[in-house]
Amino acid sequence: NINIKINFMQTNWNFENSYLTLPNIFYSKTRAEKFPSLKVLLKNKNLIDNLDLKNDDFDKIVLESINNGEINSFSQAYAGHQFGHFTILGDGRATLLGEHINNNNERFDIQLKGSGKTPYSRNGDGKGTLKSMLREYIVSEAMHNLDIKTTRSLAILNTGEKIQRETYEEGGILVRVAKSHIRVGTFQLASLSKKKNDIEELLEYTIKRLHPEILNEADKYLKFFEKITEDQINLIVNWQRVGFIHGVMNTDNMSISGETIDYGPCAFLDEYNPNKVFSSIDKNGRYAFNNQPKIALWNLARLAETFLHLIDVNEELAIKKIENILMRYEVKYHDLWLEMMKNKIGINQDHAKDKDLIKELLDLMQVFKLDYTNTFIEIENDNFKKFDFMHEWIAKLNLRKQLNKNDKEVKFSNPQIIPRKHILENVLNECKNGNYKNLSRFISILKNPYSSDIPEEFIKEPTNEEKVYETFCGT
Repeated sequence: NINIKINFMQTNWNFENSYLTLPNIFYSKTRAEKFPSLKVLLKNKNLIDNLDLKNDDFDKIVLESINNGEINSFSQAYAGHQFGHFTILGDGRATLLGEHINNNNERFDIQLKGSGKTPYSRNGDGKGTLKSMLREYIVSEAMHNLDIKTTRSLAILNTGEKIQRETYEEGGILVRVAKSHIRVGTFQLASLSKKKNDIEELLEYTIKRLHPEILNEADKYLKFFEKITEDQINLIVNWQRVGFIHGVMNTDNMSISGETIDYGPCAFLDEYNPNKVFSSIDKNGRYAFNNQPKIALWNLARLAETFLHLIDVNEELAIKKIENILMRYEVKYHDLWLEMMKNKIGINQDHAKDKDLIKELLDLMQVFKLDYTNTFIEIENDNFKKFDFMHEWIAKLNLRKQLNKNDKEVKFSNPQIIPRKHILENVLNECKNGNYKNLSRFISILKNPYSSDIPEEFIKEPTNEEKVYETFCGT
């Protein structure tokens, strides 16, 4: 369509919606709602440049594309296990504008989150609060700067509308960027289809889009599963490294691209507690901090179930092949976790009692309620002698450091700053009053989380009065 191509040139998007070549079970054509006075409140200049968009025209590019009736926007359908219970779902408050291709031929989904009702909204209004969208902007960009794979935030839009939650709140839209929005739940939906080739079409599409290097290989479906499994293991190791708790690791919130997605009731640990849960809806601790590796493997098993018949015609043999991968990568996770933890305390090489040394540290941190981030910084800076109860462990660490092959090879992996909940809440509450000064400052400081030059106010752990015990998704 010539008109569409001309319009895309005018708006500086380079859209190509390959997802719409899939069977229509996977999506519905949708449009963002019309909002009374939509405006760009916050934009990510670094990401704008990465996408090869025009910074000076960005506000116009975004606003015109939302109101443009010629853009082929849609919402994705998927299923999912939510807290272990299976249900049919979909983008209940999101519209995907298109797949933007930058000058390096990299493809990115451009999604509007909080843009209004879709066929999957059920009883919801499909909208997002400005506060919850700002939270996702801050935390997702913090995760990116922490070197953790994640969806990213391109912009925040103020809808100019009040929406009802517990009180009336400002409405907001997040312009979200992802390598793809294909989820484990997308495959679960495909497996329910009465058309046998729907799951195969989704598999072929996903491999071509995310792992084209295996497209023509024998056993490509098994190799695809191996790659997805490895991506998830690496992702969870990094979550544990920085003390991140996702909060809702449902299968519909697990991206096939290996990116952290859907920042609802997420949070970072302050004091260390392996059983810590922040989500107000996780009453049984299913998605607690230390459960995240197990849940990732559980979700991967649900993914494998959807295309077992394509792994091998013999179901028992197919199950055995999948089990071998899951068992192998469970071992790999523990190996990567141990290596990561050794990096956090400054030891290298492999020695028999390394795991015991780390376990003893974590036990002490839990018993004495030590801050997860700051404890490792103090160990790194050799500033941990102030605690009497740590003297014996420090002596063991110093003995172990003598076994390091080369101290120059020690690579600490400890962030100096995380988006702490109490600071985040203070910043977001200020935004509700129209004060964005500290928002800009906070976002700027989070860009360099490994810098040793972080202001003290952003490093110190919360007082008892400042602690946040529950988080909410803002739906």
